[in-house]
Amino acid sequence: MPAGEQLPVIPRPVTAERLGGSAFTLAPDARVSVAGPGAGEVAALLVAELASDCRRDLAIVHEPPAYGDIAIVIAPDETPDDERAEGYSLSITAEGVRIGAATAAGAFWGVQTLRQLVPVECASDPLTIEPLSIRDHPRYAYRGAMLDVARHFFAPDDVKRFIDAIVLLKVNHLHLHLTDDQGWRIHIESWPNLTAHGASTGSDGSDGGFYTQDEFRDLVAYAAERHVTIVPELDMPGHTNAALASYPELNASGVAPELYTGAKVGFSTLLVDDDTTDRFIDDVVREVAALTPGPYLHIGGDECLSTSADDFLRFIARASAIVAAHGKTPAGWHEMGKSAELPDGTVGQYWDFVTPRGSAADETLSFVRQGGSIIMSPADVAYLDIVYEEGDRLGQDWADGPTGIRESFVWDPARIVPGLGDAHILGVEAPVWTETLATIEDVEEMVFPRLAAVAEVAWSPAPADTEPVESERDFDDFAPRLAALGAHWAAGGTNFRRVPEISWRESVRV
Repeated sequence: MPAGEQLPVIPRPVTAERLGGSAFTLAPDARVSVAGPGAGEVAALLVAELASDCRRDLAIVHEPPAYGDIAIVIAPDETPDDERAEGYSLSITAEGVRIGAATAAGAFWGVQTLRQLVPVECASDPLTIEPLSIRDHPRYAYRGAMLDVARHFFAPDDVKRFIDAIVLLKVNHLHLHLTDDQGWRIHIESWPNLTAHGASTGSDGSDGGFYTQDEFRDLVAYAAERHVTIVPELDMPGHTNAALASYPELNASGVAPELYTGAKVGFSTLLVDDDTTDRFIDDVVREVAALTPGPYLHIGGDECLSTSADDFLRFIARASAIVAAHGKTPAGWHEMGKSAELPDGTVGQYWDFVTPRGSAADETLSFVRQGGSIIMSPADVAYLDIVYEEGDRLGQDWADGPTGIRESFVWDPARIVPGLGDAHILGVEAPVWTETLATIEDVEEMVFPRLAAVAEVAWSPAPADTEPVESERDFDDFAPRLAALGAHWAAGGTNFRRVPEISWRESVRV
């Protein structure tokens, strides 16, 4: 990379300094030297990615690095105390590459930075990387993407492909929207008809599908190996037609409705103050909690238009208490903040606009008042299923018009809800809803490149408090870095939207 060009890394590191001297050459006989707990596992993932990214089959050694090696060192003193959870350092000189971190997660994120720095074109040697020194750590602990598998089902291999793509952006949580009106996607042994019947279709009459418990355990393990926490969502009391259609006893009439394949929301609801409903909630939460080692279990709580206000409050208090009783931190969309009886620590997810409407801001602050925290997902900048341009083949257009790449980049989580600052914000998440997205390639076209913008908002330092976000979050700096990342996506087979604001580089590996 010529001197003076932007460092081709997204998210932008906290500090990055170009060094003098000769470039590092990644030779075919280079090795990966490992030291410290978890370094070997991180190295194995790096070796696999380099074999795919640039046809280098490197050996892993448990000995000091030699000239031209890559070293991964995990030790408490590798990063400052306030950066230890996920911080890393990366040094590149002619002598070698060194990634230092206090945790395996930090080292893994250092690996993702290194992958973006490795040249995309691998048709000829040598492969060189300019001398650099990087110190980096995230702004927020929670950096998420949400994949809606309820409207259209995505098989385990598709979800793994999605995980592989999002980790390059240092995204560390995958929220799986597992249940909705159109389908129930996780097998529940105590309520088997949820998948035998409720998973049999999806949006637009698609074939449906579900994860067996073994498949879900495998997805959780696959994600965990890549330092991604799965956050399961069982949406309730609304968005529940698939469950209601599977069990007549969940309905006030005792008659199950037909399966639903449309896009309308707000017409379904579970019963409140009902023994069968309570048993149902307890069973499904218990089984999913046992499958998910991560701390969070999301119960939705949004768009409950067929649940009376009083019933909604009683339901949310009861359902969130059940989640807590099974050892998980309840999470839900910001409407759950209408309740004043949330368990301590409950996480709210804000999905309104950058300028809050109606009671959204107060409902969000309710979580904080009750000892909880907030995930920011403003729909008009972070929802990845919203159309890029009017008339797009894929996506929806309800969130205050199209969302371009610039809109996804120029916003700040701590400048949306008055009174809500970084101390109250757990992190940022970019959801993709799939009413119109039938394939993983469709999903990728909507997610990328906008997830790169949201990931930088979640990871990189905040704009100065005294300046407008637009003057500090420099799109002209971001655009060429995104173009470089696009070359990696193209070479690796990740589908993405070539938005006209970016001068994309075409790249094909041979």
